[in-house]
Amino acid sequence: MTQLVWLVPVLPLVGFLINGLFRKSLPKSLVGIIGSGTVLISFILSVVIFGDVRHEGFQPTVVDLWDFISVDKLHISLAFQVDQLSALFLLIITGVGFLIHLYSTSYMHEEEGPHYARFFSYLNLFVFSMLVLVLGANFLILFIGWEGVGLCSYLLIGYWFKNLDYGYAARKAFIMNRIGDVGFLIAIFMMIAKFGSVDFAEVFGKAGSVSTGVITAITLLLFVGATGKSAQIPLYTWLPDAMAGPTPVSALIHAATMVTAGIYMIARSHVLYDLAPVTMNVVAVIGAATAFLAATIALKQNDIKKVLAYSTVSQLGYMFLGLGVGAYDGAVFHVMTHAFFKALLFLGAGSVIHAMGGEQDMRKMGGLKKWMPATHITFLIACLAISGIPPFSGFFSKDEILAAAYGKNPIYYVVGVFTAFLTAFYMFRLYATTFLGGFRGTHEQEHHLHESPAAITIPLWVLAILAAVAGFLGIPAVFAPNAHWLGAYLSPVLGENAHGIELEKGTEGMLMVVSVVLAVIGVVAAWARFAKKPELGEPTGFGKFLANKWYVDELYNAVVVRPLDLLAQFLTFFDKHIIDGIVNGVGRLVQYGSRQLRLLQSGLVGGYVLLMVIGILVLFLVELFTKH
Repeated sequence: MTQLVWLVPVLPLVGFLINGLFRKSLPKSLVGIIGSGTVLISFILSVVIFGDVRHEGFQPTVVDLWDFISVDKLHISLAFQVDQLSALFLLIITGVGFLIHLYSTSYMHEEEGPHYARFFSYLNLFVFSMLVLVLGANFLILFIGWEGVGLCSYLLIGYWFKNLDYGYAARKAFIMNRIGDVGFLIAIFMMIAKFGSVDFAEVFGKAGSVSTGVITAITLLLFVGATGKSAQIPLYTWLPDAMAGPTPVSALIHAATMVTAGIYMIARSHVLYDLAPVTMNVVAVIGAATAFLAATIALKQNDIKKVLAYSTVSQLGYMFLGLGVGAYDGAVFHVMTHAFFKALLFLGAGSVIHAMGGEQDMRKMGGLKKWMPATHITFLIACLAISGIPPFSGFFSKDEILAAAYGKNPIYYVVGVFTAFLTAFYMFRLYATTFLGGFRGTHEQEHHLHESPAAITIPLWVLAILAAVAGFLGIPAVFAPNAHWLGAYLSPVLGENAHGIELEKGTEGMLMVVSVVLAVIGVVAAWARFAKKPELGEPTGFGKFLANKWYVDELYNAVVVRPLDLLAQFLTFFDKHIIDGIVNGVGRLVQYGSRQLRLLQSGLVGGYVLLMVIGILVLFLVELFTKH
């Protein structure tokens, strides 16, 4: 079955082509069936492939489709690699992707037919690009998928293109991703120069024969690409603005696809990163800093989707912290659990926004559990999971990263566990202000409050179950030795030492207790503060600083955008008035001279005789003066 893996990405591509080319003629019901059905079939194929891969003794399989580039000694194939890591990501992408497609059939139903089909064609293209990314058997094919999801994010964030602010958000995402992608591209060129190949097998096999400086440079450049795609400091500011897209887009980008691409790429390249300790420290520091920074900003956001956006940035920071301390399987584990509870949070937020008639301000919500019981229960499960409350999934994956962080450097653990406390607080601030207390919206909004239809609630329930139980795939040794199924499953790809530094059971248990206690304190504090009186006043002092996102966007505008604008204005002036002035001046001078010379050809014989006499006199004078 692994030889047919190419069908997994091709099916969403077919859906993209059908819905895109025939968007004006296809009925909405058929558009939804094509868009969702192609991803569902890909998911079924992924399950079958996963069944083959999980058998003991399975060897990575490279499916070589055709030669892509062949120049001198450089040969790059369009090839897909099937192994434990890619098979797991296939399940996450197609499984969560299908649920988001199903959800979208109802959520986007008010859109006009052609735009409805355009939306689903973009979703299908997004899934296709992400599947190419995780299946690529070399860095170039991975990069093609990488660029594809960047393009699709632009199309989906700016889906409502008549709104200029949404178009600006789409451009911001596209440009900031391109900054990171330049680093990735330079890293690929360096691999070609040093290894003569971009195939994973060859690059990783030759990595030990290259100097540490070269490996460090390559891994740092790859990390630059990851900071753009996975929204880490300093290239994270595009992700909150990506909330301009429809809610299913937010779920797709933030949960299982685009933002996890950087984590996948580094986990796939762990052989290189193991040889570059400097880069590993950089990854860990940036990850911890991003997790903390984004969590503090989320504390004071009032837009329900903005809170979740900064939560995503923070959780991605956790994943990079895990990568940086060598806990590759912990980072991948958190990718999986995060895909479930974050998709659930965004889709739950979409259900709330749908019921509120498009309202996203939490200050105008409250008491919604009375009208929306299914959304309320599933959202609560997601909040418990992301807060790290046992036995929900986030508890297992987050604590695995925190334990590895402590083993590497206790400072990483302190930052991580404090961020976990902030996460629990701001998530239950969101929960309490949305679902508890009294309703604070308008009477018209209250009159229309209702639970969402089945096409929206069914994905919520499926994701809620996964968010609740997925953590048991990675039970830590402190509970049961050799019970970490996911770690054993990934070990053929990530290696036997992919957990980071191992701790004594007593130490690991103590760290676990500390993180759970802090998470519970965060939950209780938020519940006590916002459950009965959830009114959110205008922030003051340091709260205003956090509400304005540490003024990072303003800093970027002052340091980068405005100087570039001034430079552009100067170059425009120079081009228009100096360069064009010289060119146009020469043209005008030629035209003027031509007009004056034309006057000599008057057609009057007397004028010609006069000019001839004057010419003779000039020649006589020249001859006279040259002799003397």
